[in-house]
Amino acid sequence: MTEGSRKPLKYIVLGFLAGMAAAFGIMIIVMTGFGPGPAVISGSTYDYYKQLDERYSKLNTIYDEVMTSYYIEPDETAMQEMMYKGLIAGLEDPYSAYMTAEEYNSYEESITGEFEGIGIVFSTDNDGNYTVIQVYKDSPADKAGLKSGDLLLKADGKYYDTMEEMSAHIKGKAGTIVKLTYSRDGKENTVPIKRDKIVSQTVESKLLDDNIGYIAITGFEGHTGDDFQKALDEMEKKSVSGLVIDLRDNGGGTVATCLEVTDALMGESVIVSMEDRYGNSEEYTSDKETTKLPYVVLVNENSASAAEIMAAAVKDNTDNPVVGTTTFGKGIVQMSSELDDGSALRLTIMQYFSPDGTVIHKKGVKPDFTVKNNGDIDVQLQKAIELLKK
Repeated sequence: MTEGSRKPLKYIVLGFLAGMAAAFGIMIIVMTGFGPGPAVISGSTYDYYKQLDERYSKLNTIYDEVMTSYYIEPDETAMQEMMYKGLIAGLEDPYSAYMTAEEYNSYEESITGEFEGIGIVFSTDNDGNYTVIQVYKDSPADKAGLKSGDLLLKADGKYYDTMEEMSAHIKGKAGTIVKLTYSRDGKENTVPIKRDKIVSQTVESKLLDDNIGYIAITGFEGHTGDDFQKALDEMEKKSVSGLVIDLRDNGGGTVATCLEVTDALMGESVIVSMEDRYGNSEEYTSDKETTKLPYVVLVNENSASAAEIMAAAVKDNTDNPVVGTTTFGKGIVQMSSELDDGSALRLTIMQYFSPDGTVIHKKGVKPDFTVKNNGDIDVQLQKAIELLKK
């Protein structure tokens, strides 16, 4: 029998195997050459590898060419990390990111409120700039002269493509120095800042004149809810005539903590609603228990994210006024999920709305009384006190 006479038999066998695949949901892959014989895989496994080929065959071609032809031996790990970052960067969403294990650890530390660094909170504005939203009082950044509104440009002379990369580099072992380049009013400055251990105090309280209480919340972190409740209880025991709640320069934090704090300020009502791309929505509500103290909420253009949830809830649900300037406008929610190797994916999964259904993202929360500060005079605080005296 010649080689040519065998071909019809081969086709018949393959046709029969294809029929088996259709009937039993399996796929037969015939290995040729000197390797093993036919291998049987499930239809789902075949679909998986087919999907990989359709999505990433071009990437694999580029990868092989770089590994073969680049003039020095490439760092495969670095290339792979950048592939993952590039995939998420294609979303063009500054709040979604692939994080290395180091970057994810840095991110998790910032949520707890204890870390080693210089003591700032920054975010990305609508133009893609890294904008300082908050400078912790008496922190290395504060002592170096950084202020809310400064634009971060470089760390140790290097630009960074993502907030996570920039943040991970700025943080570091206490006692070490980072040279931070920032812009203010169009002027570029570079300052050396010695890192230190940062334990953020997100709640500060005091008594003002005329028996008016004052509570500033600079962020919504793990301990903020308990600290705020203690401060509120103290103000109620002192029977203050009114309360100023200051959310200015509050860069946000965890939604769960924000809900805990906001729940103490209003009766049974919707605090915020969230919706994903499929139209699935969730509502978060407060219970009936609420403070009896009248209060005013202060906001400014650096009040962002969770701070905007609270400001919008107060504005829509209560008679307590919101005073200041329109807030930052970050009305989206991210979820972080750790991967098997310690790296993580942070992805924007929902947009949130005020209780009245108002869009906050890229628009912000407009206060009931728009008041701009005038130099060193805190006109916004003066307005809040004036309203509480009426």
